[in-house]
Amino acid sequence: MKKLILVTLFLTAIACQKKDQTEKPTTVADEHTFSKANLAVVKHLDLDIKVDFDTQTISGKASWQIDNISKGNEIIFDENTLEITKVTLGDDEKETKFKLGNEVEFHGKPLHITIEPNTTKVNIYYKTTKDAVALQWLTPQQTADKKKPFLFSQGESVWSRTWIPCQDSPAIRFTYNAKVTVPKDLLAVMSAVNPQTKNNTGVYTFKQDKAIPSYLMAIAVGDIEFQAIDNRTGVYAEPSMLKKSAWEFAELGKMVVAAEKLYGPYRWGRYDVLVLPPSFPYGGMENPNLTFLTPGVIAGDRSLTSLLAHELGHSWSGNLVTNATWDDIWLNEGFTTYVEHRIGEAIFGKKEFEMQNVITRKELTDNVAELGNTNPDTRLKVSLTGRNPDDGISMIPYVKGYAFLRVIENAVGREKFDVFIKNYFDAHAFKSITTEDFVKYINENLIKGDKTLADKIKLEDWIYKPGIPSNITTVNSADFDAIDKIQKSWRETGVKGLSQKVTTTSEKQYFIDHLPTDITPKEMEALDTEFNFTKGGNFIIKRQWFIPSIRYKYTAAYPAIEQFLISTSRTGSVMMLYKEMAKTSEGKVWANKIFDKAKSGYHATTVQAVEGILK
Repeated sequence: MKKLILVTLFLTAIACQKKDQTEKPTTVADEHTFSKANLAVVKHLDLDIKVDFDTQTISGKASWQIDNISKGNEIIFDENTLEITKVTLGDDEKETKFKLGNEVEFHGKPLHITIEPNTTKVNIYYKTTKDAVALQWLTPQQTADKKKPFLFSQGESVWSRTWIPCQDSPAIRFTYNAKVTVPKDLLAVMSAVNPQTKNNTGVYTFKQDKAIPSYLMAIAVGDIEFQAIDNRTGVYAEPSMLKKSAWEFAELGKMVVAAEKLYGPYRWGRYDVLVLPPSFPYGGMENPNLTFLTPGVIAGDRSLTSLLAHELGHSWSGNLVTNATWDDIWLNEGFTTYVEHRIGEAIFGKKEFEMQNVITRKELTDNVAELGNTNPDTRLKVSLTGRNPDDGISMIPYVKGYAFLRVIENAVGREKFDVFIKNYFDAHAFKSITTEDFVKYINENLIKGDKTLADKIKLEDWIYKPGIPSNITTVNSADFDAIDKIQKSWRETGVKGLSQKVTTTSEKQYFIDHLPTDITPKEMEALDTEFNFTKGGNFIIKRQWFIPSIRYKYTAAYPAIEQFLISTSRTGSVMMLYKEMAKTSEGKVWANKIFDKAKSGYHATTVQAVEGILK
């Protein structure tokens, strides 16, 4: 899932209802789908659609192979803002009845379709509307090259139902084939095996033979070209971005090899990335075979490519083994953050690994402090009943999940834990599981009734209780210790030469995050002159620098802050700045002015999140 998805946080305390540990993934109660998969469930999708940029719609037919488990006379799909025009059954397309149920906020409507006991195929004819949250239609001016329009989708958490009628639950997996018709001068790509060049027909076919959940259905259409990195990795991007993107991701193949050494074979065939226009709302999205990526990672010095390690990690934790409900999202994001750090250690070394541990720990303590130590949203197993699942997600599942797995690693030793995780991935490959499935598995395969080990790990405290448990591991970095000393002396010795001592992205981020709380605008100007923070090309450094610039009224950075907020739609990053602005009345006025200019280029989820802050 996207790294840094910080959306409007609901602080209401909702008691956690633990599910029966024997519950099977295919029948788990998912509050965010209308489908009843225990009665009738989808198995395979044949999608035939046309992408129309003039009307900004997708239209066509979704043909679902189904298993009518109950031999009943109904199957239920999820849909949200779609226009359903006709439903037929079987290859002979016998027309059947359908009806839409009552609308539920965030969830859309149930699509009830009449079937027969022996029905194995349901064909749904439909069209998307302008209200499809999953689809972002860009004008040429909103792209990097500013020549041709662009379309991309974002299905997680419950938005795939706004562009395909589906059983929209992470517990329900299916394979798919697709035929996509687009304008002849554009290329279509999906979360599947992809073409690498444009053809002269505008018709492209796709195949995904690994069973995936609906949130990993993805499409992008635009003036896209491809460049290979090695025999199984490569980059898609707009022409002007292609060469610099391929250079930036030159170590992509090495990352895949490093991950395989740790956690077993990469099972998806190719691993490619697509660099999207700036309105993409996240750092990255782990769509199978084709990670969707923010252009903000193109720093020109390969300093931000660790984000790729996170999205690559999802090929094991998330895509291969998937959370069965959004209450269990830590299984996706906590495990992937752990895998990301381990890949990063293998590629970038132990010093960078230690620095990332410290940075991640600060994210955990900051998020718990913001939410409150007793807030139920600081548990790993959360309750999102009655809520938009996007709104209940903070950095907690990422960084608390990571901290929890480090506790287990510390308790049993890295070598033993590596074997456990690899076996865990193998045992649950291409399955969706609950937190309780994980608890059962770790008790049976690692803890094995050892009370001393169980007391060291404290599963219940980490998973079902809020806050930070007492047995969290310590983190430290000698490089950051050196920066702490610099922080204590630079005001006396001056800033000249500091940029030669604080050099990497992690070091600069740590330095900025620990500036004195009484720093003056004049001192910030001196630091800016030395490091070129405001005008530099590193997305993460600029974002971190702009927070104290707002807080301590370093007005020289204000034009760059405004440009930053207008030029990117990365939800978590822009929210950091809007939150800081909203702390003062004058800052809130400024934030609203910028938002008015920027929101036409933002993704719908980004708009929703920022509106939540500014209201």
